[in-house]
Amino acid sequence: MIDYQNHTLAVDGVPLTQIADTFGTPCYVYSAAALTGAFEAYRSAFAGLDPLICFAVKANSNLSILQHFARLGAGFDIVSGGELARVLAAGSPADKVVFSGVGKSEAEMEMALQAGIHCFNVESVNELARLNAVAGRLGKRAPVSLRVNPDVDAKTHPYISTGLKDNKFGIAFDEARAVYKAAASLEHLDIVGIDCHIGSQLTDVSPLVDALDRLLVLIDQLAEDGIVLEHVDIGGGLGIRYTDETPPDIAAYAARVAERLAGRQLKLVMEPGRSLVGNAGVLLTRVEYLKLGQDKHFAIVDAAMNDLMRPSLYDAYHGIVPVTQKDGLAALTVDVVGPICESSDFLGKNRALAIEQGDLLAVLSAGAYGSTMSSNYNTRARAAEVLVEDGQPRLIRRRETLDELLANERELLKD
Repeated sequence: MIDYQNHTLAVDGVPLTQIADTFGTPCYVYSAAALTGAFEAYRSAFAGLDPLICFAVKANSNLSILQHFARLGAGFDIVSGGELARVLAAGSPADKVVFSGVGKSEAEMEMALQAGIHCFNVESVNELARLNAVAGRLGKRAPVSLRVNPDVDAKTHPYISTGLKDNKFGIAFDEARAVYKAAASLEHLDIVGIDCHIGSQLTDVSPLVDALDRLLVLIDQLAEDGIVLEHVDIGGGLGIRYTDETPPDIAAYAARVAERLAGRQLKLVMEPGRSLVGNAGVLLTRVEYLKLGQDKHFAIVDAAMNDLMRPSLYDAYHGIVPVTQKDGLAALTVDVVGPICESSDFLGKNRALAIEQGDLLAVLSAGAYGSTMSSNYNTRARAAEVLVEDGQPRLIRRRETLDELLANERELLKD
């Protein structure tokens, strides 16, 4: 877990000062105990329903993180062929993988069919036609679930809301029954389920339950049409605490789901992401300069928006704390910013921090959508990643080198 021990922030008992000395900064650091605890919270809450809990790989796709969840028995929700390759490399059986996403290519479909994934979450009529053709060409049958857009407002940030009519995701609820009938007529598809995902960082489960209620109405209508489904996929989206949010009670949510599925012969599938990894990780960074101005003070650190995009992209809040607590040092109100040549390059604004130049800072709740959204903007090497397990830190992604960044562009014209 992540807490202060003897005035120094530690991850599973390992001081972040030690990790910085060994692996440098910026660096992502994850707690294996926190990963396990988050997964077990879902497994325990939903135990009576025996769900397939598919970790949403887009939240954190590091191979060691995926391997950790695979060993716990997780399935995986993927949105690309690259994510499928990662999941298989991490040791997960393909039949625990669901493939979501609006733009699956033929090559990705072929890859998934050859691997033998659990299900394709199909998001359009044209995708159905393409998948049917690809499966027929390979002499296979594709297991299909339709992602239905229930037009339920998740009441979250518009960039991570996915269940409204004007979102690009899914098949409109009013059209879904007809699309299912069309899908059932395609000879190379097996219609096995229904899927829904309305958004991310939800702190109220009521929209999720409302969406499930709509799906169950549709499931009953499909049964009247002779289309009997095997599973219902309720997606993910449960929020975490970044600042003052109150995360949903998973057990209470599970009870509401169980009440609605009682008496139905439906396998439950779910796709949590952020809630499994978000608060299990920090971004460790060092203060390069304290820049004190007349109207504004800045802590310029060695991490930047290319390492953690969420503050710049969503104006998202991440807690930022000194790694070492110093008695008697007055707090200074600063914007915590990186060295990238953009005014949008910030990790936090107006933070009261008792720090000095050269100190280490920890950006909290950085385990989800941190490393996976990172880039090489300004030709910056992406950060190292470290997993702490049983009191031992292990490098699970080494820091990129400048030679590696240039390697794919070496074919220069000769003078």
